[in-house]
Amino acid sequence: MELSVREITASDVELIVDYFVHADVDFLSGMGADKGKLPERSDWINMLIKELDKPTEDKKLYYILWQLDGQPVGHSNINYINYGNSANMHLHLWNSENRQSGIGTHFLRKTIPFYFDRFRLKTLVCEPYALNPAPNSTLKKLGFRFVRAYETTPGIINFHQKVNRYELTRQEFDNMNGK
Repeated sequence: MELSVREITASDVELIVDYFVHADVDFLSGMGADKGKLPERSDWINMLIKELDKPTEDKKLYYILWQLDGQPVGHSNINYINYGNSANMHLHLWNSENRQSGIGTHFLRKTIPFYFDRFRLKTLVCEPYALNPAPNSTLKKLGFRFVRAYETTPGIINFHQKVNRYELTRQEFDNMNGK
């Protein structure tokens, strides 16, 4: 089993958008998303493709594709990017058979350096839905520090919810990985 990660290309955008668009209401709700708040598919695709061409310092979104034996199986992305300072991270395994297998942790170990290096981040933030156990568990395994729980509407596709805020600094990540 070979796990690899890479920056997305224009040909990957539909896979990412379709993961959300074709998901059922219960699945989306379990991750804190509201199907009724998803952008129109074509608008979403166009928005992500436009982001690909922006200079790094101007990007609002940045995606990493996760591959298992050369096949796309998920993605991670950051938004709320404050270049040279911080960004918010998201993680998604697309197929249920890959979830709760531990590969999400391995994918993130390979993904996180892209975020720190490309955007010169000092801190990576992740705020998963408090009732979604998988990302909460994964973040702890990776050394993210629990900061606090609070209620918010995290993004345009989310309903109001309780989230758990986790943070990981570049220094903490490097220390854990022997750098």
